[in-house]
This record gives sequence, structure tokens and C-alpha cells, in this order.
Amino acid sequence: MSRTYAEMMSVDIRRISVAIRDLGEGGLWRIAEVGDDPVPVSMMMLDIRSGRSAELRMQVAGALCAHCVEVLGLHEDRLNVEFTQHSGDEMYHPALGGYSPDWTPKEG
Repeated sequence: MSRTYAEMMSVDIRRISVAIRDLGEGGLWRIAEVGDDPVPVSMMMLDIRSGRSAELRMQVAGALCAHCVEVLGLHEDRLNVEFTQHSGDEMYHPALGGYSPDWTPKEG
């Protein structure tokens, strides 16, 4: 997952942290269809650098969801991905010299 994210988002792989929190069976639910009972789901939350396009974010979400299906056995239709965007001075990595460097979009 880290390698995929680093390559697609053009970031130093050493700045990526991955945490998997298991809330236990039945720990996270969603109504998949109006009128149906809730179903168990999984959620991926990505803190990313500001400036990534919606298209790139969708590609990254799709690639990471594919990993979750393949590696963790999750159901693609029961995954949610949320992005929180930050500027470089909101991401501090002391082992890598402090704040994240500014990112220059390669798109367009």
C-alpha cells in the first residue's frame, strides 16, 4: 500500500504511515441500500498533501481499495475512502528534517 501510494502521489515513501485499526466484528456499519438493514463496512482515511486533483485522488482510492480486497479480503462495495488535505507545514516528520516539502503538481 505504501509503495502504491508513494508512486501515485509522488511522495517519499518514508513519509507514509499505515495503521490498520480493527474495531472487531460489527464495529463499523452502513446502510448499503435504502430500506435494507445495516451491513458491516470498512473505511480508509487518507491524510494527503493539498493540491492533488480529484482524478488522481480517485485513482489512488481505487488502487488502495484493490489492495484491501486482495490482501485483507474486504468487499469493494463495502469500502469507503475519505481524504483530508493538508499543506506541507501541517505534516511534521522529525526523522526526515521537519515539515513535508512543498509538492509541485505534475498534472496538466
